[in-house]
Amino acid sequence: MGVVQICKGEYFWLEPKNAFENFQEPNIGLIALAFLQGSFAYGGWNFLNYVTEELVDPYKNLPRAIFISIPLVTFVYVFANVAYVTAMSPQELLASNAVAVTFGEKLLGVMAWIMPISVALSTFGGVNGSLFTSSRLFFAGAREGHLPSVLAMIHVKRCTPIPALLFTCISTLLMLVTSDMYTLINYVGFINYLFYGVTIAGQIVLRWKKPDIPRPIKINLLFPIIYLLFWAFLLIFSLLSEPVVCGTGLAIMLTGVPVYFLGVYWQHKPKCFNNFIELLTLVSQKMCVVVYPEVEGGSGTEELNEDTEEQRQPIYQPTACKDKDSEQSQP
Repeated sequence: MGVVQICKGEYFWLEPKNAFENFQEPNIGLIALAFLQGSFAYGGWNFLNYVTEELVDPYKNLPRAIFISIPLVTFVYVFANVAYVTAMSPQELLASNAVAVTFGEKLLGVMAWIMPISVALSTFGGVNGSLFTSSRLFFAGAREGHLPSVLAMIHVKRCTPIPALLFTCISTLLMLVTSDMYTLINYVGFINYLFYGVTIAGQIVLRWKKPDIPRPIKINLLFPIIYLLFWAFLLIFSLLSEPVVCGTGLAIMLTGVPVYFLGVYWQHKPKCFNNFIELLTLVSQKMCVVVYPEVEGGSGTEELNEDTEEQRQPIYQPTACKDKDSEQSQP
C-alpha cells in the first residue's frame, strides 16, 4: 500500500524539507525518550538468550537467529512507517492510538477490518514469545536459590515451568494497573535498559578479569562499548526529561532489594517460616503436577543450593516402593 501511495505521488511527508520540519522545540531529553519508546519495538532481540538451554545447537543458532531477525524486523518496521506517512501527517500519527488501524481506515475502505485483526495476531505472537522466554528468568532465579524453589519445577509430562509461567501472569496483571500505555512502556523500557547496561558492563569486566574462561560466542569489545555509550545517553537524558516516570520505574525495581534480604540473604529463618514455604511448595506441586527437573551429573550450572536440595523429595511415594520396603523390614 505504501508503494502504491508513492506511485500516486503521495509522498509529501517523505520529502526532506517536510520530513525534518520541527513541530516543537528540539530537546535532547525528548530525543532520548523517542529512542526509548521506539526501541521497545525491537526489544525481542535478547529474548532467545533466556532459553539457550532449550535451543538446538545454541552456539550456532543463537547468533544466526539474531543476525537474521534484527535486519528483517528493522526492514519491516522502517518501511511500515514509510507507508504510514504516505497517508498520514505527523500530527495524525501522534493523535492516533492505533496507527496501523487509522492507516487501514484511510486506504482500505470496507476491508479496513484486516488491520486490527493483523495487529491482534502480531500482538499475540509477541506475547507468546515474551511468555515463553520471560518465565525462564524466574525458573533460573529459583534454581539459583533467589526465588521460591517451586518456581524451578516443571510439569511431569510437558516439561513446562508452569509455576514460573503463572508467576509471570500475575506480574503482568500487576503491570496493567496503569491505563497509560506510553507510561508503562517508559517504566518497562527504563528498567530493561538499566539491566541491559549492567549486563553488558559485566561482559566487559569479565573479559578483563577472566580472559581465559571458555567463550563459545565471542564478539569484538567495540560493540559492547558502543552499546554502553548509547545506553548512558538513553538513560541519563530520559531520567532528566521524565524524572517522575523513570524514578517510579527505578523504585519498582528497588522493591526487589528487601525481598532479596528476606528471602536469600537471611539464612537462619524461623522454623514456622520454613514450614510454611514447604507447605506452599507441596500444595503447588500437587495443583500444577510439577517436580524438579532431573539434574545432569557433572554440570556445575545445574547445581541447586542446599535449601532447594533438601526440598527435592517426591510429593508422594509409590505403593510398590512402600510394599517393598515393608517386606524388607520383616524378619
